[in-house]
Amino acid sequence: MSFNVSVIFKGIIAGFVGTLVLTGLMMVKKNMGVMPDLDPVHMLSTMAAEKMGTQVSLTTGWIMHFAIGSIAWGGAFAVFNAAIPGRSQIVKGIILGIAAWLLMMIGPMPMSGAGLFGLSMGIMAPIITFMLHIVFGAVMGFTFAKLLGQNS
Repeated sequence: MSFNVSVIFKGIIAGFVGTLVLTGLMMVKKNMGVMPDLDPVHMLSTMAAEKMGTQVSLTTGWIMHFAIGSIAWGGAFAVFNAAIPGRSQIVKGIILGIAAWLLMMIGPMPMSGAGLFGLSMGIMAPIITFMLHIVFGAVMGFTFAKLLGQNS
């Protein structure tokens, strides 16, 4: 475990870049008409509004989406990097991305009403989100390696 603030900050930046790429792909998916109901930002906004007893605010969902991807997952990637299996940062990132996907599938997805693994939305929900999280992890790992001055 590493609690070096500089390394953690680099992890947060890497998580932010990974989240940006994942978000871009989510927007492309939605604009192409591929599972437009699979909208994690809207799901987070709705869950937050229900818990706080307020109106749905997409701003809240966007903040949560980027905070989770950047601070939670990027920070965790930096802190636990040495313990994550894999020879390259890209592989380590993919492994963390898969862990993030798994936790999303058994936590927020059911809490949002989409069912375990989002299966109430159909079989494509877990497949698409799995692929997006692999990309997220690969980009995060690549970015982290570059920020550390390492080969990917």
